[in-house]
Amino acid sequence: MPDELDPLRAATPRARQIVAAARVLLERDGWDRVTMRDLAEEIGIRAPSLYKHFANKDALKAVLVGVALAESGAALRPVTGVAELIRDYRSVARATPNLYRLATVGPLDRGALPDGLEEWSGAPFFEVTGDPHAAQALWAAAHGMAILEIDGRFPAGELDRTWAELAAKFA
Repeated sequence: MPDELDPLRAATPRARQIVAAARVLLERDGWDRVTMRDLAEEIGIRAPSLYKHFANKDALKAVLVGVALAESGAALRPVTGVAELIRDYRSVARATPNLYRLATVGPLDRGALPDGLEEWSGAPFFEVTGDPHAAQALWAAAHGMAILEIDGRFPAGELDRTWAELAAKFA
């Protein structure tokens, strides 16, 4: 990933510590249950000290979304084919389901992201399809499957075959 796209490029060591602790709380409890007070307790500082690094919880969320996009974009490279892309995308979503959900569900504050990060993170979908609309369709299908899997919404069965069928449709 180019350095200018790194959402933590200018972060202080304390800000990085806050982001790391927020990730722990996010994965454990979900974003709605993360509070600045709990986050401060997690790292052993007073809650007002957090505001020296992040203006508010939304500012912290924006950084976490940026981190998620950066990590996802890196995990999907190098692009070798649709099946591998889908496999890696699924792995990212399953590895950090609440971070994945934070970055992909609901409105996206594009203005809070490093310029170009969203495009860079999604470029592997374009690389395997060669068409912007097909890339969006593939991402939408993969995202829908990932959220349904994370939420346990698929009936019991051979989910791996369903993922393979998605890849086959776009190969």
